This record gives sequence, structure tokens and C-alpha cells, in this order.
Amino acid sequence: MIQGYEPDDQPGPEPEYEPEATRRAAGDAESSRASRGWWDRNADEYQNEHGTFLGDDRFVWGPEGLDEAEARLLGPAESLKGKDVLEIGAGAAQCSRWLAAQGARPVALDLSHRQLQHALRIGGGFPLVEADAGALPFADSSFDLACAAYGAVPFVSDPVAVFREVGRVLRPGGRWVFSVTHPIRWAFPDEPGPEGLSVSASYFDRTPYVEQDERGRAVYVEHHRTIGDRVRDVVAGGFRLLDLVEPEWPAWNHQEWGGWSPLRGNLIPGTAIFICERD
Repeated sequence: MIQGYEPDDQPGPEPEYEPEATRRAAGDAESSRASRGWWDRNADEYQNEHGTFLGDDRFVWGPEGLDEAEARLLGPAESLKGKDVLEIGAGAAQCSRWLAAQGARPVALDLSHRQLQHALRIGGGFPLVEADAGALPFADSSFDLACAAYGAVPFVSDPVAVFREVGRVLRPGGRWVFSVTHPIRWAFPDEPGPEGLSVSASYFDRTPYVEQDERGRAVYVEHHRTIGDRVRDVVAGGFRLLDLVEPEWPAWNHQEWGGWSPLRGNLIPGTAIFICERD
């Protein structure tokens, strides 16, 4: 757990090199190491840039702005009271803070120490746990619900192993809801403007996207799975798929967030949310 927050405890200086973007294989250990380092280095910038949109105590599923208060993908808000909920890839724990306000008992888990320092800075009074999603440090059947808003799943090479871990710590019938970049986006350039509307790669190419340093070491890794892959992974992980939600871009949202924008969001989906239940 994060024991304290020191304002002067800053991550190391940014590397001077410009990472090289490529597509190549990246296994569990390399992906995990890259994710921890990237989020520790970039947590401050991420929270500064997106913190206002995310809020301190909102549960937002993705750049479209779909809010759990309206979407109720975890169930009616009143049903969350007294539930033990695990948030995976929690970042600054905005979602966990919203869950706590509904009377739930959240635990916020993240791989990045710096992200959890932001969670501690904002506060909330619930446990913060620094751990890998593929090796959850909890006993079997510890939680009623688990959720991840773009947390962990896009960055692991073996999502089935993560799903099995989630299933292990969930109680029978427990719900697991996670959002990821919509798989169709991998066929398009990651650009918010018109250049991001032309297919430039094969949707079926599962080769990971890797940014690497001058020695060839990965500093950022993201893994692609097709929609069919994701469904099969869910089933192989011991879950039933209850629903697949593809949020439409709302008229009120005028922001650009990386490759997400009103232009693209009105034409192609940007987020996929999988609602699953443990068998």
C-alpha cells in the first residue's frame, strides 16, 4: 500500500532520447516493466491534462465521457452500497472515490506508484494497492465487483491470465466490467483529424505497438486484440459476456484526447466496454 505522499518525491528526469515507435513482440515481463515506468514518468502530466475532465470523484468509462452514474453498467447506484469493489488500473482512483460515495467499499489497485500518490493526494479513505493485475494480492472470493476504465487490460500480453485472476478474487456471480480502446481503432492512424479516418493497417494484425529506447528496451507497450479475441478471452477467463457497450460521442463533448475527437467519434467507435459475470 502507499504509505505516504511526499510532494517533493518526483519521478526521475525524462529521458533525453525520443522513443522509437514500432510494432514487435513484447511479453509479460517487458510489458509490465514498460507500463510501470511509463505511468510513473507521465502520471503528473496525465493528471494535469485530463484531471479536470475525469474529476476527483467521477466514474468515467472513456474519452467519450460515458458516466457510470447514468450508464449503470455495474448495476443501479443504490445496489452498490456495502459491496466490495476492486478497481484495476485505478490511476488517481477517481472511479473508486465515486464508488465510495455510493456506499461501496472500493480498493484501488495500480501498477504505478506515482499514479497512486496522486490518489493519496486527492484522498478518499479507501485502500490503495500497488500491484500487477496479473498477480492480485487478495484472497479468493474477496470482492463482489471488479472494474477497469482503460486500466491494465490494454497493456498486458496475456489478458486471459488477468481475467482468471479477477475471477479468482470475485465471489460467485460477481460482475467484471472493463473498457478498452475499441479494436477497430487499430486499423486507423491515431490522429484526431481527417487523417485519422483512413484505414492504414490491418485490423487483424495483433503485433503489439511498442515505443522503445535507443537500446531497444520497451518504454511503452500496448496490445491489440480483435473484438472476437476479446470475447474468447473473456470466456477463457471464466466469465460470461452479458453485454458489449460501444459509447456514441455525445454532442456536449468538444474535447480532443489523443486520437479521440468529435470528428472521429461521430463516425467510428472509440471505446468498447465489456460487461461480464463470473460463472
